[in-house]
Amino acid sequence: MTAWTVAGDADGNPTTKTCDHLDRAVDIRPSTRRGCEDCLREGTRWMHLRECLECGHIGCCDNSPRRHATAHWHTVAHALVRSYEPGEEWGWCYADELFLLPEDAL
Repeated sequence: MTAWTVAGDADGNPTTKTCDHLDRAVDIRPSTRRGCEDCLREGTRWMHLRECLECGHIGCCDNSPRRHATAHWHTVAHALVRSYEPGEEWGWCYADELFLLPEDAL
């Protein structure tokens, strides 16, 4: 299982803040590998993808017109996501507004 740790605040600056949600991250299978599951269903487009670390939902980022990853957070309160873009190894906690990195990347 990938363990995550706080890497910075919302501006990317070092912080001593802690994330109260890290224990919710589990190794899950993504809901789809084809793209944002909500955009695929609606026939809309996305920019970048995020994977929910609690259930595997694949949603589009906030630069996408429909912002499905954030909508998923607001709907089901799953606070943790990671980038689902190739070569990107970072995460985000919506509730605590903190950037995350896998512990093995530090």
